[in-house]
Amino acid sequence: MKILITGAHGQLGRALLQCLEPDPSVTLLAVDKDELDITVLTQVTSMLRDFKPDVVINCAAATAVDDCEKNHTNAFQINAIGPLNLAVICNGIAARLVHISTDYVFSGQPRKTPWVEDDITEPQNIYGTSKLLGEQYVKAYCPQHFIVRTAWLYGDGHNFVNTMLDLSKTHPEINVVGDQFGNPTYTKDLAQVIINLIQTDHYGTYHATNEGICSWYDFACKIFEIADVNVKVNKITTAQFPRPAKRPIYSALENNRLNDEGLNSFRNWEVALADYLS
Repeated sequence: MKILITGAHGQLGRALLQCLEPDPSVTLLAVDKDELDITVLTQVTSMLRDFKPDVVINCAAATAVDDCEKNHTNAFQINAIGPLNLAVICNGIAARLVHISTDYVFSGQPRKTPWVEDDITEPQNIYGTSKLLGEQYVKAYCPQHFIVRTAWLYGDGHNFVNTMLDLSKTHPEINVVGDQFGNPTYTKDLAQVIINLIQTDHYGTYHATNEGICSWYDFACKIFEIADVNVKVNKITTAQFPRPAKRPIYSALENNRLNDEGLNSFRNWEVALADYLS
């Protein structure tokens, strides 16, 4: 199988490489924005037609939520036009497209149950809006697609886990928001689910996160507990930590479709976190 990974220097891209590189049956081409700008159709056309991948896994994205709020054009170019370009060319060469999306496509309003794949989307910021448009383009132009919505990623790279541990070295107390809830997700676990998914032809939209729900405060406390770090964590509200982009209060996802297809290999988030920190 020939696989092209875009955004290969990001956390998920690196995890996919670690999982796929040892497989002799896979021919990999892993590129980042310096090698392929997915917003430029001529570049996408040239690379895909030359390499002729069976599968394209699009990990390229503008994920800095506040930056997206400040720079709408950049967000829509990378998160919507880029996926559109990939979808059009993938369809033209009969390649399958895996597009990574986000919990931010939902309103994030408080509710009693996690969001499932068929729930109504209603993004509340530019990041979520641009990612939803990318989903819509992929659905419209590439029938052989897997849209994979995930959340709160951590792995090899800049992430919440490493930020908390770095802050603990210089701060005896750390303030963390305690009224936003979601699913911390280890990129190693997500990468394996994606690899299993592309062995099938069960196309469509999937939620893909580690099992269990917590707040950012709960997440931080568990990080320090597992890492055996002594630091005081103060629970604060969203209102006490204003940001340029509106954050969802409740964006927890349910892996409904993965469960239905027998493809949900995700561990509990606490177990996955302990693995990462080990």
